[in-house]
Amino acid sequence: MTTGVRCHRAGPVATITLSRPEVLNAQTPSTWIALRDFGRALPGDVRVVVVRGAGRAFSAGLDLAAAQAALPELAALEPDAAADRIAGYQEGFTWLHRPDLISVAAVQGHAIGAGFQLALACDLRILTEDAQLSMAEVQLGLVPDLAGTGRLVDLVGYARALEICATGRRLGAAEALRTGLANLVVPAAELDAAVDDLVAGLLANNRDAVVEIKALLAGAARRSPAEQLAAERAAQVRRVRDLAGLGE
Repeated sequence: MTTGVRCHRAGPVATITLSRPEVLNAQTPSTWIALRDFGRALPGDVRVVVVRGAGRAFSAGLDLAAAQAALPELAALEPDAAADRIAGYQEGFTWLHRPDLISVAAVQGHAIGAGFQLALACDLRILTEDAQLSMAEVQLGLVPDLAGTGRLVDLVGYARALEICATGRRLGAAEALRTGLANLVVPAAELDAAVDDLVAGLLANNRDAVVEIKALLAGAARRSPAEQLAAERAAQVRRVRDLAGLGE
């Protein structure tokens, strides 16, 4: 089964494009391994990763034809081996959380199941006005297992995340913006320009400062107030020393 992934780099920006538009960029296990391998091979001077889908959808989620083969194979494994297999798939998503990168999902049309989880794996999301999001795994008797559950709770809270996952319902772009799932919603014709503007803004500032800011914000929910203040102090000392030429 084709991986359905294209990768392109232009200086500090890498773009990943899901490239099976004839099936609305449905994903297979090969897709997740390709994403994992791309993350492992990413050069260290890349600062921003943009994830997008070719055609009229971001991703319709799991390719059901591929699932007919992959799910029985997974079920036949011993539980530990099956969990290890899934861990390899998860790595295709979790590297987008890396502290030295900012990842941006450009979402048009459908982002369903694995497609929604791929958008959630990114730090920032720009949606078109026609975007539809759904955590649809429950409709197949499955659970979201591609690193999407924790990210969803972080963004919308436990109660709303439970309702979204347990019903599998669709969320439009307006609701996504209102609940914090989207950073920006634009007409479809303006998606590329909006992504370009955001990327330019991210690249305009000192990389080390941006990395420190991401680390401060990403860890804030898991720190006590005192720990967060200490983290801010330590980060600022590193920045001041670095700007003075005294950094390590």
